[in-house]
Amino acid sequence: MSKTELVEFVAAEAGVSKAEAGRVLDAVLAGIQKGLKKDGKVALVGFGTFSSKKRAAREGINPLTKQPMKIPAKNVVSFKAGAKLKDSVN
Repeated sequence: MSKTELVEFVAAEAGVSKAEAGRVLDAVLAGIQKGLKKDGKVALVGFGTFSSKKRAAREGINPLTKQPMKIPAKNVVSFKAGAKLKDSVN
């Protein structure tokens, strides 16, 4: 499902315009981003938990030249599905 399809679904389910549903979806995504940046964790009960984790710097190999290279440390986002989401998919 693409973002456009999700906006259309939300608009139909909530009985609002696509423009309004798009603004709401953008606000929800911005809230998740802000929560991850501020607290490192966003929990949506029944849906799942987004968390930000620190990935350490490490050595890697350039696949083209086969030379060793350093991969810098960075933050990555992970998602753990909640029980209701897992049950609805199965």
